[in-house]
Amino acid sequence: MKKVVVVLSLVFIGITVNAQTKYEKGMKKAFSLLEENKSNEAVNLFERISEAAPEEWLPSYYAAQINIMSGFAIKDKTKLSQQLEKAQAQLDHATSISPNNSEIMVLQAMLYTVWVAHDGATYGMMYGQKVAEIYAKAMAIDKDNPRVVLCKGEWDMGSARFFGKDTTPFCKEYDRALTLFEKYEPATAFHPSWGKDRAVYLIEECKK
Repeated sequence: MKKVVVVLSLVFIGITVNAQTKYEKGMKKAFSLLEENKSNEAVNLFERISEAAPEEWLPSYYAAQINIMSGFAIKDKTKLSQQLEKAQAQLDHATSISPNNSEIMVLQAMLYTVWVAHDGATYGMMYGQKVAEIYAKAMAIDKDNPRVVLCKGEWDMGSARFFGKDTTPFCKEYDRALTLFEKYEPATAFHPSWGKDRAVYLIEECKK
């Protein structure tokens, strides 16, 4: 299964220095650590923010996202298992705060995708159907979420390639995702906004 690579891309707007809360300051600090390629430090800070702001799902979401995305590069099964266990606990916490959240569902599907990418023969049958079901549920909740459309399209593309099916329909989904990205506005400066660059890249790949 083709690996999914997502680049975190967040734009901070609308927050003045004078109006910043401890939560906002902490989140901005965590994202600055990411920009400095200090992923472990960022995860630790997101987790501390989550403990200090138990009503907020975003800190756990980003801690999970970092652990999931870095999991694609881990070859050792034991290390990968430990990493994804942490990510799953973070996703569970985020879900307990914000159930039926399409953004969290995308990360859950991606966590299973890491296992499939690690060992398709072992985990493809175990998680393939789960991933498809999660994306179907996320689409039913928010069919215009560009990350749902993009990541579902990439999963479907990988599945089609694996089974030797036509991939053309999924290239169209990338186009649709890009259109959605171009008009998408996050609810706040800290809500997920990543994925547009990935959509552009996949569209170019479809043209080859």
